[in-house]
Amino acid sequence: QVQLVESGGGLVQAGDSLRLSCAASERTFSKYTMSWFRQAPGKEREFVGAISWSAGNLRYADSVKGRFTISRDNGKNTVYLQMDSLKPEDTAVYYCAMQQVPYTNYPSPLRSEYKYWGQGTQVTVSS
Repeated sequence: QVQLVESGGGLVQAGDSLRLSCAASERTFSKYTMSWFRQAPGKEREFVGAISWSAGNLRYADSVKGRFTISRDNGKNTVYLQMDSLKPEDTAVYYCAMQQVPYTNYPSPLRSEYKYWGQGTQVTVSS
């Protein structure tokens, strides 16, 4: 069973930065596209961004494009989400997820494409 553990969340002010990390227990981590989703209170979980297994393809939601950056370190089985210029509307629980099919070069924005999920980390941005 794959375990994904997010960390790095917290309470920050608008305009600040945070970097989230997601560590995977899976030793074949490097074969899979990884993504970040978020869920605000009372809202559905939404796609934030994804990075292909080789890091050659990236995809972001329009709401975070230009402010958030995804990267990965396959040697550490870890994916990162660098969040800059944070806004109050970025407040949510952030989840990382691992795509279920290996070696896909298309970073899917669909929740159904991801088999394993972390427990989430809270990000709160005050105005």
